[in-house]
Amino acid sequence: MSDTNLQLSNERVARYADMFSAMGTEPRLRIMRLLLSAHPEGLVVGEIQDELEIPNSTLSHHLDKLKNEDLVRVERKGTFLRYTANTEALREILQFLYAECCTRNNALKPRDLIQFCK
Repeated sequence: MSDTNLQLSNERVARYADMFSAMGTEPRLRIMRLLLSAHPEGLVVGEIQDELEIPNSTLSHHLDKLKNEDLVRVERKGTFLRYTANTEALREILQFLYAECCTRNNALKPRDLIQFCK
């Protein structure tokens, strides 16, 4: 692998590690799950707060962390902020894991992964 490819690979791994870290708390994982269930419309902050019963100041902190790692997108609608899951970023993470576990060393068979997702 060339130095450029190695550097790009290392940068990608570091980015994915930051993304996993951002989702690595129970409240943030619950937020991601909720936003995925509301995809593609997303939810406004009040709806997320009502559903998950997370205090507003804490919820803002969690949403900022997810937004900073590009896992969620936010759009202002009048006085409301609407959050949506960034499915492209999630697809990228899943492809990374899939490549490592299912094609490179065959730790999992692709059909096992599909069955797991059903």
